[in-house]
Amino acid sequence: MSPPERAVTGAVEQTAEPLAPEPWPRGISRRASMRISDVLAALRLEFPAVTTSKLRFLEEQGLVAPVRTPAGYRQYSPADVERLRFVLRQQRDKYMPLKVIGERLAALDAGEDEQTPVRARLATSNGVTPAPDRLTAERLAQEVGTTVELVAELVAQGVLRPGPRGVFDPWAREVVAVAASLADHGIDPRHLRTFRAAADRQADLVDQVVAPWRGQRSVSARARAGTLAAEVGELCARMHTALVRSAVHDLAP
Repeated sequence: MSPPERAVTGAVEQTAEPLAPEPWPRGISRRASMRISDVLAALRLEFPAVTTSKLRFLEEQGLVAPVRTPAGYRQYSPADVERLRFVLRQQRDKYMPLKVIGERLAALDAGEDEQTPVRARLATSNGVTPAPDRLTAERLAQEVGTTVELVAELVAQGVLRPGPRGVFDPWAREVVAVAASLADHGIDPRHLRTFRAAADRQADLVDQVVAPWRGQRSVSARARAGTLAAEVGELCARMHTALVRSAVHDLAP
């Protein structure tokens, strides 16, 4: 090979770079055809409290990057929805702050971490996840496998607080399930009033933290308030759990 040819070949070898891995999640469509209302409908079955403000805030934090139309509207892809689902689950289930979630996503994007492949989820013929049924006392009892009388007693004791028209929030399922298990050990709903009182006091602490953000009018500030409330609330729950475990540690021989 002549010197000029070697020079050209060397230049090509120096400039050639390996292709960057496909951002996570891989193998999911990246065709941006979903409006923000479609994304909310897809997520609310698992995350009933998610809002437009929350999605915009997560975008501002760089955790998802929807496409913008010439008119400025956001368009999401199915891959974007799964990325959002991952973020929301990490916040809810593992109490991770957004900074740590961002680092985890960066590792997934770079192929340095592994994540269970995304599974298909129930959707209607138009691709939108159906809305969940209203959680009435009867529905709660049916789903948990207990009696309506137990749910009614939890309400009477102030442990559960139904919303308008007797509808409960999604966390009521876990409250009723745990109450039913405690009842098997002789702990009745009236004994659970102290848990309700403790939760209310912890909620007051969370309110003090988020009040400066909640008082602002911007969408970003309100979304920040919601994120802080979730993070600090989960930390309070972890503290309560740790303290109870510590208190009962020496009760068994």
